Amino acid sequence: MAELTDIRETVRDRYAAAAKAAAKAAAEPTAVEGDTGCCTSHRVLLSPADETGSFGAPLYDGADSAGVPQAALDASLGCGVPTAVADLHAGETVLDLGSGAGADVLISARRVGPTGKAIGLDMTDEMLALARSHAAEAGVENAEFVKGYLEAIPLLDATVDVVISNCVLSLCADKAEVIREAARVLRPGGRFAISDVIADPDMDEATRADMAAWTGCLAGALTEAEFRAALRGAGLAEIEIRPTHRVHQHATAAIIRARKPDASACCDADTLGNCCESTAKDDCCQSEVAGEAPSSCGCTD
Repeated sequence: MAELTDIRETVRDRYAAAAKAAAKAAAEPTAVEGDTGCCTSHRVLLSPADETGSFGAPLYDGADSAGVPQAALDASLGCGVPTAVADLHAGETVLDLGSGAGADVLISARRVGPTGKAIGLDMTDEMLALARSHAAEAGVENAEFVKGYLEAIPLLDATVDVVISNCVLSLCADKAEVIREAARVLRPGGRFAISDVIADPDMDEATRADMAAWTGCLAGALTEAEFRAALRGAGLAEIEIRPTHRVHQHATAAIIRARKPDASACCDADTLGNCCESTAKDDCCQSEVAGEAPSSCGCTD
């Protein structure tokens, strides 16, 4: 518990400072170090890796971020664009874990339209205030920003269609609990689609510490095997982990996707997750014999 509290307070202080810096940059652009004119993009930099283009605003495509204030993108500290792979649909409810300055929430809100809703969850008052100001500037009315901890999401069970986050799990001490909470609030059939840092296996402690310092992953990153185990442990299935770009000699950014099994499926999460072909997954869900998976579901990843 002490470790959880210590990491949480370190993250809170770090991101409160980032929010203040972003707000100052937006209000007083000429006061920001390195300013070269009124149209300069003022990104918030928290770690050496931020300067390489591996994190933050450079990862967003113009079409994907249309209508989002540049200040919200500049304040992004993520390692990917989860909204690009979350396959959002009109009318859905999206939850962004660790929503920061709100860029991914605003993109999600536009994707799900007025009949849908995007919720940003963050523990930092300064980030919540910044995100709300960005939503007001963008004229987005179907976005809501809520204060709370990722280990205790303040939402009811089965109320969200999609959970996203952008390089936030690596800031959490109890990653397994965060994933369990995400699974709890997902509706049956709901989707988990996040960007995060994946550590290479078999790193020694010195290398892990160097990677954490370089990338800003204050609580350390999971390996792919650890991520898969945590997702399965939370009851999620159809797990896909796809590397996108290196962020350190011993770590990569990745898209991590999974699904909460539909309550009507005859297969349990482990069986469904071990189906290696999409057609086999369909067969699993449509089998008429309760509790028995077709032989095609016997392969493992």
